[in-house]
Amino acid sequence: MIYLVIIAGGIFAELFVRGGLVVNNNPSATAHNILSHQFLYRTGFAVELFYCLINVPLILLFYKIFKIVNKNLTLLVVCFSLIGTAIESVCLLFHFAPLIFLTSPSLSIAQAEALTYLSLRFFGYGFSIALVFFGAYCLSMGMLIYQSAFLPKFIGVLLFIQGVCYLVNSFGNFLAPAFAAKFFSILEVSGLGEVSFCLWLLTMGVNTIKWQEKTIAEV
Repeated sequence: MIYLVIIAGGIFAELFVRGGLVVNNNPSATAHNILSHQFLYRTGFAVELFYCLINVPLILLFYKIFKIVNKNLTLLVVCFSLIGTAIESVCLLFHFAPLIFLTSPSLSIAQAEALTYLSLRFFGYGFSIALVFFGAYCLSMGMLIYQSAFLPKFIGVLLFIQGVCYLVNSFGNFLAPAFAAKFFSILEVSGLGEVSFCLWLLTMGVNTIKWQEKTIAEV
């Protein structure tokens, strides 16, 4: 259930809130949308901060489940996820900053709009850095699931593909922005990896017999 909250929160904050309010290359329209929908914008921030928070216990649960498969690889999963979460949490300052700029009496409208635009650009690049680590998390988790025997291999393959897409898109944002913009639609489709993983855990869970067999073998 925690995983579902994180995925749903990401869709809400990234696609519905920022995707709906931020108008690319139009600082005035973006500023107007944020001021006109302040509560929605604040809610998007709070939701994203909340799912960063609950990602910590989730990844510790994953460690408990998967350490019997490959302890070193599971530790990589934990490290990549926690680092990515920490980076995203810090970058949320750039998400909240426009509310400060746009309501500051010491700034002109033009200055506030320009600072808002720059803050959201900074957030976008910071989020791309976080996705590098989440991409590495997906690669590692995909390999774990593929080796586990208590979860379907196809989920591991889908997660591995999603990890590759995250890495390509993030590095593309820094090296070839035009390519990354075209690649983003593929990135959205690749999200089926995490969705499949989440839904399988909710509906089917792990194969407890095979998990226990691995646990006994590990002992």
